[in-house]
Amino acid sequence: MIIEKLRFEVNGLTYTIRSAIETDARDLSALRLKIDGETENMDRERGEAFIDVPEFEQVINMDTKMERNLFLVAEVDDRIVGYSRCEGTYLTRFSHKVEFGVCVLKEFWGYGMGNNLLKESISWADSNEIKKITLNVTETNDKAIQLYRKYGFEIEGILKNDKRLSDNKYYNTVLMGRLKEGKN
Repeated sequence: MIIEKLRFEVNGLTYTIRSAIETDARDLSALRLKIDGETENMDRERGEAFIDVPEFEQVINMDTKMERNLFLVAEVDDRIVGYSRCEGTYLTRFSHKVEFGVCVLKEFWGYGMGNNLLKESISWADSNEIKKITLNVTETNDKAIQLYRKYGFEIEGILKNDKRLSDNKYYNTVLMGRLKEGKN
């Protein structure tokens, strides 16, 4: 699915959010690798589950065609600095929901990019008959949990000792979901 390009100005920084296009694949491959090495909030260590350019091209093409998928990028001066993705399924029993994920380069934290990527994803989902958005977040990522709660996500479960971080300690994964208001 494709959305219109949107412009934001936050804390003196101007950026756009738009749908990913096939020519973004090279930048997205490098960006994902860099972000995975910047924070332990992601599921992967740097270099794990690497997605190369042709694989990103396939994902972007699929997400552009599929009504239940949305791939957005955040761009500063023609440089992709973050992205989000909603992925749905056409299995009848799960066709009402999508899974959401987001990441932004650390140097661009504090400019509302994650917030705006989430808001646009929610707006898209609400206007496309998607009744539920789900996501996973590490229990130590308080800022993200607060953001998700602000937009109506609730904690639906905890996966205990689900993730081992660099300190060799185990941490819980928080499962969160947002139901479209007025829909059961």
